[in-house]
Amino acid sequence: MLVLDLALKSLRNRAFSTSLTVGSIALSVALLIGVENVRVGMRESFSNTISQTDLIVGTKGGTIQLLLYSVFGMGAPTENVSWEAYREWADHPAVEWTIPYGLGDSHRGFRVIGTNEDFYRHYRYRGGQQIALAEGRANEGLFDVTLGADVATELNYALGDEIAVTHGLGEVGFINHDHMPFTVTGVLAKTFTPVDRAIYVTLEGMEAIHWEDGAPPASDDEHDHEAEAAPADDGHDHAHDDEAEAAHDDDHAHDDEAEAAHDEDGHDHDDDEAEAQAAPADDGHAHAEDLSIEDVEVTQVTSFFVGTTNRRDVLQLQREINDFEDEPMMAVIPGVALNEMWQGLAYAETGLRLVAIFVVLVGLLGMLVSLYTSLNERRREMAILRAVGAGPNRIITLLVLESLCLASAGALAGLTLVYALLAVAQPLVEAQAGLFIPIRPPGSVELLFLGAVVLAGFLMGFVPALKAYRTALHDGLAVRV
Repeated sequence: MLVLDLALKSLRNRAFSTSLTVGSIALSVALLIGVENVRVGMRESFSNTISQTDLIVGTKGGTIQLLLYSVFGMGAPTENVSWEAYREWADHPAVEWTIPYGLGDSHRGFRVIGTNEDFYRHYRYRGGQQIALAEGRANEGLFDVTLGADVATELNYALGDEIAVTHGLGEVGFINHDHMPFTVTGVLAKTFTPVDRAIYVTLEGMEAIHWEDGAPPASDDEHDHEAEAAPADDGHDHAHDDEAEAAHDDDHAHDDEAEAAHDEDGHDHDDDEAEAQAAPADDGHAHAEDLSIEDVEVTQVTSFFVGTTNRRDVLQLQREINDFEDEPMMAVIPGVALNEMWQGLAYAETGLRLVAIFVVLVGLLGMLVSLYTSLNERRREMAILRAVGAGPNRIITLLVLESLCLASAGALAGLTLVYALLAVAQPLVEAQAGLFIPIRPPGSVELLFLGAVVLAGFLMGFVPALKAYRTALHDGLAVRV
């Protein structure tokens, strides 16, 4: 204890250099622990974007690609799933609920997602939290739209505003659907997930804006009606030539009667022509105010989320969907796809961690240089200690303890700095980047890093200690000119 007390007093006597050394170690440790916290926070943020969803289903392709464009709004889908195939799996006995997604449009850089009321009922994030509305109501009508929190804030939209959707997922699209604008009916509460940066419309609304020339496609019944109304084939006309000649004379017999009746009905024809001119011309386009959600039939979706009745059925259902013969489809488990994505990013994580470790080593080397160069100024101190009976072992212990105290103080200061920065920056990072960095007790990895820093400081203390051990007693007592 006497040597430890002496080491602490020696450090206090050199308060300025001690503070600089502790500060450099603290900053390097804060960087190391901060990188680890950001890494863990990023993983948790991605994992918490979607919760309690068993499968994500889309067309055949890459598992990570399906996860990214369906959940995180990154990338573009390649193909769509037919509505018939979606309904077949939505009605599967092992499926409890589904959430269909229709993608492909945007508004001023924000993605537009077509979905239905199941999104508000079943979508969960961050440990099972449900989607909630900050104001207004969910989109129910054909051209209703619900905005994510970030969309409403950045574009300064309010309830009742009209927005036009653009075909394409970029900042600038190539087809504007101005003829069918949507009306803002609600704004979602903040979730700090990609949900905040999306615009939600009905599947029927997304289908309607893509009708050619703004008109719904003709149904099979309409085509059959046109076919019936078409004139009969010429081959049948020749069979009635004789009947036509026989009736010709009879037609002449009725000419006088027709002329007499014409004068009486003349005013009726004039009225019909007036009504026809007064009626508005049909331009062949469907107008938003003339359509209802029942008039639109959805034909396809981009992907859909699945919740099973029993978690034990997930793998079996996944195999059935992947082997579906009627249409090329695939199902991915969100957690498995996320792990696959993190494996691909492992090199970047390792690189960041190595950079942080090297920064810590630089800080420790700075401590070593500080202790080593201070020995020249402390020659007399070491000589006096030797003169009053302190052996070489005591001198070594003194300098090693000083190094250990500096490393420990720097590690603790760095850890404190990380948590202070997290407390201040957490809401800002969530608001600006949508990244949730949790404030949690140090984990095993953080404790391992801190122990490694303290151990490295302890070992580095032997370098100046051995130099002091070799210094002769008379060298410290002699006066240098």
